[in-house]
Amino acid sequence: MAAGELACTYASLILHDDGIPITAEKIATLVKAANVSVESYWPSLFAKLFEKRSCDDLIMNVGSGGGAAPAAVAAPAGAGGAAAAAPAVEEKKEEPKEESDDDMGFSLFD
Repeated sequence: MAAGELACTYASLILHDDGIPITAEKIATLVKAANVSVESYWPSLFAKLFEKRSCDDLIMNVGSGGGAAPAAVAAPAGAGGAAAAAPAVEEKKEEPKEESDDDMGFSLFD
């Protein structure tokens, strides 16, 4: 993560924590007060992000990256221009292994 991006992230969190609306001007002011130089587009990018998504929503969903989503498969071009539905990918679920009495060297019913 670039220093400018990190500085804008912290500035946005500070503004959110204080209940101040997150704007490009306020982010730039905080970053300048911290003596960090950032590219001029970073504060406006962060401000646009927080116009569309709430900071609480982003914080609460930080770990839900959607890594289990199946990848999209391109349909073959030859079905008369109609796109065929991609087959659903089933996730393999591991069943819990039952412990065997043989593994422990004794049986409860011997």
